[in-house]
Amino acid sequence: MRRKILVIEDNEQNMYLTTFLLEKHDFQVLQARSGPQGIEMARQEQPDLILLDIQLPGMDGYQVAQLLKQELQLIPIVAVTSYAMAGDRETILAAGCNGYLEKPINPQTFVAEISAFLLN
Repeated sequence: MRRKILVIEDNEQNMYLTTFLLEKHDFQVLQARSGPQGIEMARQEQPDLILLDIQLPGMDGYQVAQLLKQELQLIPIVAVTSYAMAGDRETILAAGCNGYLEKPINPQTFVAEISAFLLN
């Protein structure tokens, strides 16, 4: 059975690369371009994993993570973000994310890195 991953990302190039890499490894990819759209899709689709950009327009990734964790505690959320300053990782994890990957992603290790969250 194909694992389902919801990608919440507003940047088209990042969405394209992420989707390409995941589909190449036989994941089913659901795409959301905003926080509210991602929350609704997560509720409806119950994905196996959520990849979440933090810099989203309107409702940022911190707010999205907090709401998703309240409702869908068992679905792991991995932030994929360019926030890489001291303290950013801790803030992201405190918002409810289970993990954190820095952008730009490494296409050669990305799928293995996120697959580790599916084993838990």
